[in-house]
Amino acid sequence: MSLSFSFELPTHRVEHPAQFLTGAAVGELAAAAEAAGFAACHVTDHPAPDAKWLGMGGHHALDPFVALSFAAAATTSIRLLTNILVAPYRNPFLAAKSIQSLDVLSGGRFILGTAAGYLKPEFAALGVDFDERNDLFDEALAVMEAVWTGEDTAFTGRHFSARGVRHAPPPVSKPRPPIWIGGNSTRSIRRAVTDYEGWAPFGTAGYGKASRTADISGVDDLATRIAAARRLADEAGRTAPLDICYSAGGLGDPATPIEERRDLVGRLAEVGVTWLPLSISGDDRAAVADGLAAFADAFIP
Repeated sequence: MSLSFSFELPTHRVEHPAQFLTGAAVGELAAAAEAAGFAACHVTDHPAPDAKWLGMGGHHALDPFVALSFAAAATTSIRLLTNILVAPYRNPFLAAKSIQSLDVLSGGRFILGTAAGYLKPEFAALGVDFDERNDLFDEALAVMEAVWTGEDTAFTGRHFSARGVRHAPPPVSKPRPPIWIGGNSTRSIRRAVTDYEGWAPFGTAGYGKASRTADISGVDDLATRIAAARRLADEAGRTAPLDICYSAGGLGDPATPIEERRDLVGRLAEVGVTWLPLSISGDDRAAVADGLAAFADAFIP
């Protein structure tokens, strides 16, 4: 499979709100990414980040569905990706409705990157039991898949009971929006290869323990995990290709020599990565748009 790139909409750049946190800014940069040849644009999910985490390098985020709806309205073909949505934060019927709505209104351009989450204080702020996150994640995936069929859905969850719930219209994407499972653990890989279209690992750069997942500190670690994914896929009898969306970091930084970045991209493609999400630096959106075009000239055929 060929290598595709996703541009991180800089909606976390709260230090420059006039430049990056307006509807016009989101639409303009999404359109610039589409024009440059990026295959997707993406956002993250932090509805209640705590001050300690923010002080240690964490970041803010707009609501992912609101932000991506502005991106969708300003574009026609670029995919819309959550990288990633923490499914246990929300009642799964609410999440399914938001995803369905965005997929329908964008003409089937949504990709659901989702994971169980790791930020314990954020779970506490939202009233969600952190220790239940993996079970809640499995439950959310099951509910979303069921309700997107358009059929009446009955489901008794840990904290809800649904009987005859019906969502309409069904998603434009068939049979449903693609689902990429985030996380580095064997459990995350198994979820991805057994039932879904992609796996979204991320580079931990030494903070694997803090993020409560397996450490991936470089391409060699990633290659080991991809090999594990292939073994699990073989065991499950999977024959469909598996997208691998890896957040490497630094690819969009013009301060890093281009040959060094080309070498990294080549190595990642060689070990099996199919999607690379990246951010583009710049203190205003004109600079970010220029960076998008320059990156595309160097890396996108």
